[in-house]
Amino acid sequence: MSWEADADLLPGHRYTTLTRSRSHSGISDEPVGREGEDLGPSPVEMALWALGSCTAMTLRMYAERKGWPLEGVSVHINHQRLRQDECPDCPPSETGYVDKIGRQIRLEGPLDDAQRQRLMQIADHCPVARLLKYQPHIVDTLVAE
Repeated sequence: MSWEADADLLPGHRYTTLTRSRSHSGISDEPVGREGEDLGPSPVEMALWALGSCTAMTLRMYAERKGWPLEGVSVHINHQRLRQDECPDCPPSETGYVDKIGRQIRLEGPLDDAQRQRLMQIADHCPVARLLKYQPHIVDTLVAE
């Protein structure tokens, strides 16, 4: 399976970017404190959105296939950029800094403990979680004007 997306800086703006994928579009920007105009979520916030929505969708799909009574899923994601010594549980980093992402998942419905535990394991199988965990190989190509 493959996906595609495009991003173009908008003329007349410093960081504001039009993002597109299939028939959908959105705006990304940096907060005012980072010299942006705050016209949309930052790229990091968009990545967190992707992880949260992917987690919720994956859990819904799994529960539906199993016939489990999952009535709702809420996912809160937070990101911290920490010095290595501030995160003893994080893997070593060549830069001395680590990116720590926390994911708090609320499962709603009359699920038993075993179902809840299994769904928490399944959360790691969402495609965005795997993309973030297993460091994709990014290939850059310069395109002529």
